[in-house]
Amino acid sequence: MSFRLFDAPLREPSQFVGFAGNMIDRQSENRSDDSVEKALADPSARLLLMRGGRLYLKVIDGGLDPWFSAGEGGPFNVLLDQGVLLGFSEAGPVLAVPAGVDPEQLPETIKAIDYRSVYMQGLIDEAAAGAMAQGAALLAWHASHRFCSKCGTESQMRAGGYKRHCPNCGTEHFPRTDPVAIMLTATREKCLLGRGRHFGPGMYSALAGFIEPGETIEAAVRRETFEEAGIRLGRVVYHASQPWPFPFSLMIGCFGEPLNDDIQADLNELEDCRWFPRDEVRLMLAKEHPGNLFTPPKGAIAHHLIRAWVDSE
Repeated sequence: MSFRLFDAPLREPSQFVGFAGNMIDRQSENRSDDSVEKALADPSARLLLMRGGRLYLKVIDGGLDPWFSAGEGGPFNVLLDQGVLLGFSEAGPVLAVPAGVDPEQLPETIKAIDYRSVYMQGLIDEAAAGAMAQGAALLAWHASHRFCSKCGTESQMRAGGYKRHCPNCGTEHFPRTDPVAIMLTATREKCLLGRGRHFGPGMYSALAGFIEPGETIEAAVRRETFEEAGIRLGRVVYHASQPWPFPFSLMIGCFGEPLNDDIQADLNELEDCRWFPRDEVRLMLAKEHPGNLFTPPKGAIAHHLIRAWVDSE
């Protein structure tokens, strides 16, 4: 009998989603309180500069470069004391650092582009996009967790940006990741897609929702699908995950097996929800739908869930 535990592709589906190309060696066991200072002292250190949900990019020969040296950060009033050490690449230390200069004050040789546009337009390579997701999540966490939740005292960054320490009560706080279940309910012939009220005209996607405390992934998939669409699920199968830096989520993609067909959509959550046959979804993926309906872009895990189902016949 063959050993089937690892019967899977050498490159799992999670490696093909947006923000998953991070090649940084995090060296999580070697983060000291002075690791940022040591990294900045290394001439090979490379910085990602961020502010207000945007990444700063150098315009070079018609292209865009996200990497700055420590010496190049001066004109942008970089806040080095608030920088985080992401880890180490083959080229040297990699850090994410808040910029002090507003995007509107940047010279023409520097562009400030929001994270979502950077990844959707493919403005930087996969490794840099993965590093951007890591840095964006960490900087967002520090910005929203400056004060100790136990006693209210302003906390201090430690371990290269991977924890905060309260000098008053001694409590240590660690970066959070919010798990989100995103699920495609499907049969052999059809799948369930919905429209959020904030979606662009014509876009339909898989349903999604935050996993609650004390809840398994599978339970969250079943609960969210029933709450949003009135569809009860039987089997739930994991497919792939995706880091999502808006601000610090982990999208956990699953397929769900429907036990009923009658949709009872929660129109407080969704603008529309319906079943789509495979051939129609194929047109939506190709952006050839006669009604100009389409699916999320290739970087989104929803796209990969939908594509995997369409290609599974």
